[in-house]
Amino acid sequence: MLHTPHLPAPRPRAHSRRRLRAAALLASAVSVCMVAASAPPTPLGVGDRLYPHLGNPGYDVAAYDLAFTYSGSNSEPLEAVTTIDARATADLDRINLDFAHGKVDSVEVDGEPADFAPAGEDLVVTPQDALDEGERMRITVRHSSDPVYAEDRPGGWVRTTDGLAMANQADVAHLVFPCNDHPSDKARFTFHVTAPNGLTAVANGLPTGVERAGGSTTWTYRTQHPMATELAQVSIGRSTVLHRTGPHGLPVRDVVPTEHRAALEPWLEKTPEQIAWMEKKAGRYPFETYGLLMADATTGFELETQTLTLFERELFTEPAYPKWYVESIMVHELAHQWFGNSVTPATWSDLWLNEGHATWYEALYAEETADRPMAERMKAAYGASDRWREAGGPPAAPKPPKSGSKTGIFRANVYDGSALVLYALRQEIGRTAFEGLERAWTATHRDGTATTADFVRLASETAGRDLGGFFQAWLYGEKTPSMPGHPDWTPVAEKEPVKASRKPQGE
Repeated sequence: MLHTPHLPAPRPRAHSRRRLRAAALLASAVSVCMVAASAPPTPLGVGDRLYPHLGNPGYDVAAYDLAFTYSGSNSEPLEAVTTIDARATADLDRINLDFAHGKVDSVEVDGEPADFAPAGEDLVVTPQDALDEGERMRITVRHSSDPVYAEDRPGGWVRTTDGLAMANQADVAHLVFPCNDHPSDKARFTFHVTAPNGLTAVANGLPTGVERAGGSTTWTYRTQHPMATELAQVSIGRSTVLHRTGPHGLPVRDVVPTEHRAALEPWLEKTPEQIAWMEKKAGRYPFETYGLLMADATTGFELETQTLTLFERELFTEPAYPKWYVESIMVHELAHQWFGNSVTPATWSDLWLNEGHATWYEALYAEETADRPMAERMKAAYGASDRWREAGGPPAAPKPPKSGSKTGIFRANVYDGSALVLYALRQEIGRTAFEGLERAWTATHRDGTATTADFVRLASETAGRDLGGFFQAWLYGEKTPSMPGHPDWTPVAEKEPVKASRKPQGE
C-alpha cells in the first residue's frame, strides 16, 4: 500500500504576472516558450566549492513531507511520496531537484501534472505555469527509494541485519528522496513510514501518530526545528524504543535492537548527564528530543542525525574499546546537535566548525571525566598538523573529495586539526572569553546557517580586538602557526597519525 501524505489540498495558483505579460504579447511569448521547451534539461548547483553540483538555485524549501512504504525486505525499493513546500526566489520556468537513485512515476506542482526529466543527478521539473519570484509552490513526486547501491556509489540508506537506517552525509540524501540537497537550505520535516506489523519505525523529531491497517503500521514523526537534508534519519527494524528524561524534562528516546536492550542500557543511561554537561558548555539543548539509534550494521562511523544519532551497536558491545573512549564518542555526536545541526555550515568548506567543535568537546569531556589531558592530545595533533594540511588542505579550505567519494572531505584535519585551532584560540583570548564565545555562537545562529567569516567576526567582537590575522593563519595557512603559550611545540616528522575518532570514513 502506498501511503499518501496527510496534506491539505493543493492551493490553486493565481495566474502569474508572467502569464499576464505573455497574454499581451502572445505571438512573441509562444515563440519564446517553444524555444525554452526545446532546451534540454540541465543539472544545476549552488556552486559549493567542494560539491559544485549539489543543491539548486531559485527556490527556498520550507518543508518536506516524506512517505515511505517498506515491504519487509531491505533489498527491495521502497514506494515513496516526497512533497516539498517551497518559495521561488527567482522567476522559474523549471525547478531542479536533486534526485538520482530511484524511478519517478509522476510529478505534480500545486496539484497539476508537470513534465519531468533526469539531468545528471538532478530531476528537472517543468510546471504547467511558470513561477514568479516570491511565489509559493508545492511539488509532489511519486517515486521509488532503492536501498541497494553500486559499490562505487554508496547511498543514504544503510541496510542493517533487521531493516534500514539512514546516513546521508555529506551528499547522498538525494539518493533517498528528491530534495535541495545542500545544508544551506534547511527545512522542517514530516515522515510517514509504513512497515509490516512486527517492525518499528522511528524518525527525526517527535511522534505525532500511529495508524494500523491490516498487516501494516504507519508511524508519523515531525521535527519542530529546521534540518539539513544530510541529517534526516529513518530507522526501520525489530527495535525497542526506550524512554527516559533529560534536563528540563527533555524527552530522551533511544532505538535499540530488541535482543540487545539489556546490554546497551548501561550506556544509554549516561545520555542525560552528558546533555547536562554539554549545556554548561554550549547553552541549552537546542531541539525537542534526543536519543541514540543503535544500528546492527558495520559502517565504520557514527553520524549526528538530528535528534537521533546513528551509532554502530558494536561500538558499545566490543570489549576492546575503553569505557572513556566510548563515552567521549557519545559526547562528540551529542555536541553536533549544537555544532552542525542547530548551527549548520553554510558551505561544506565550513565543515571545520562542525567537526572541530565536536572533537573539542569529545576531548574536553575525556579530560574532565577520565583524566585524559587535552594538552597532550593537542600537542600530538600539532605535531601532525603540517602533514594533515599537506594531505587534505588547511582546516577551512579542505581539498575537494576524490571522484565518487561521498565522505572524502572527512579527513584528520577537520577533526583534531580543527580542534587544534580552537585550542589555539583559547590560548590566544583566554578561557573566559572562549567559553563566552561558544555560548554566544550557538545562541546567535540557532536554527540557522553560519560561515567561517561569521565565527571570525563573533570571536573578534568577544575578544575586543581584530582576530582576522590569527584566523587567516590558523584556518588557511599551508603551515601550522606557532602555538600561543607553547613555543616548544614543533611539527613532527613522519609517524603514525593521531587517531582522532572513528568517524573519518573516506580517506
